[in-house]
Amino acid sequence: MQDVPQQNYYKGKVSARAATAVGLGAIIGAGIFVLSGTAIAIAGVYAIVSFLIVGLVAIIVAMELGELGSIMPRLKGGAYSYVYEAFGSELGFISGILLYFSFATGVSAVALGFGSYLASIFGITMHAFVVGFAAMLIVVLSFVNMRGIRKAAKADLGLVIVKLFILFIFAAAAVFIAASSKGGISAVNFSATAQQATIGAVFAASVAVLFAYSGFQAISTFTSEIEGGSRKAAMAVIYAVAISIVVYLAVIIALILLVPASQYTVAADPLSFALTHSGAPGWLSLLVDIGALIATTSATLALILSSSRVLYQIGENKLLPHFFRKYDRRKDVAVNGILLTALISLLMLGSGNIYIIAAISNFGLIFSYILASFAVFHFRRIKAQAEFRTPLYPYTSIVAVLLLFAIMAGMPREALIFGTLSVLFLLIFYYFMRELKEKKVVRIYLFR
Repeated sequence: MQDVPQQNYYKGKVSARAATAVGLGAIIGAGIFVLSGTAIAIAGVYAIVSFLIVGLVAIIVAMELGELGSIMPRLKGGAYSYVYEAFGSELGFISGILLYFSFATGVSAVALGFGSYLASIFGITMHAFVVGFAAMLIVVLSFVNMRGIRKAAKADLGLVIVKLFILFIFAAAAVFIAASSKGGISAVNFSATAQQATIGAVFAASVAVLFAYSGFQAISTFTSEIEGGSRKAAMAVIYAVAISIVVYLAVIIALILLVPASQYTVAADPLSFALTHSGAPGWLSLLVDIGALIATTSATLALILSSSRVLYQIGENKLLPHFFRKYDRRKDVAVNGILLTALISLLMLGSGNIYIIAAISNFGLIFSYILASFAVFHFRRIKAQAEFRTPLYPYTSIVAVLLLFAIMAGMPREALIFGTLSVLFLLIFYYFMRELKEKKVVRIYLFR
């Protein structure tokens, strides 16, 4: 197994609490503030089921990544590194590039959420301002990441505490508003149309929900820098997902308490819509808008960190040119990875619909999660030593893989086409470079 050398120049460690905050920062971002209404619009009240299904997948994959991270704590590429070590350079290269672009694309989607909420606060309707605000956020947070992982993690911890508090206020206010309304809490709010009450709708909504959970593997990109070793890192991943599940369910139920599930549409500001529809006080709407700004800032910060380290690890494995291996060991920062992520995410800002961007981002995530589950099978088979083990193996891993395929089937056609073409292109590019380097063909016998 290839391991990144221990960073002797790195001073200090990231606490498990700060690591959990990075995971929460990556998870609780634009997903809940922007795409929660989309999930309700697609599946109605059954969006709650979508959040539970994806939450189950996320907690299983989080445990699997925790186990894989405890086997290879010094690798910085998250799911990519585990696939590379388990199955070699071909699948590693494809999954790594897809994972990197998922993160970089996610930066754009989350930053656009920030721009939309900031423009809304100032009463600006021009889309150019939304893009401008998003670009400003990407540039500023790229600079923060360049200063070092500990500074970024500490900044994220403060942001996470504030946004969790704001979401708690929102959920509590929703219960109070619904209970004190003329008719009280109505069962009508929790009804669904015939189209929403289908398995297809539930998994279609899960596409939006998966993006909401997607940031949890941010922690697995810096396992070796976490105090307490790989076991603490694994627990930080699990805690981040578990807390997020509770927060997400509370917010979804609060949204349906304020507005009947059948009245939601695909909109970028479902929390503001729900508060306005229910006649909530203006200060509460402003507070939620501020919470959205904090959440999207925190998620963008974590995604830039994750993407840069994945790209660095691909370069370190010599699947990308030397340019991508530039690393500031004193600050523990993948310098060129951050710069390239900033450039790609800035270019992606003009690509349009945030739901489609999120769905395209999800393809690479699902692909890497499925292969990471197979990587667990591989390392269990060879009896690799791990400080943390996935409970109820192999049943949990089998459930995760089946649900991930079901979610992929619910993706919009544009995302499936883009993802499929990306895999084909990367496969052709990989073998072109292999032929160019005159590497020998590897032949194995699958059957006797």
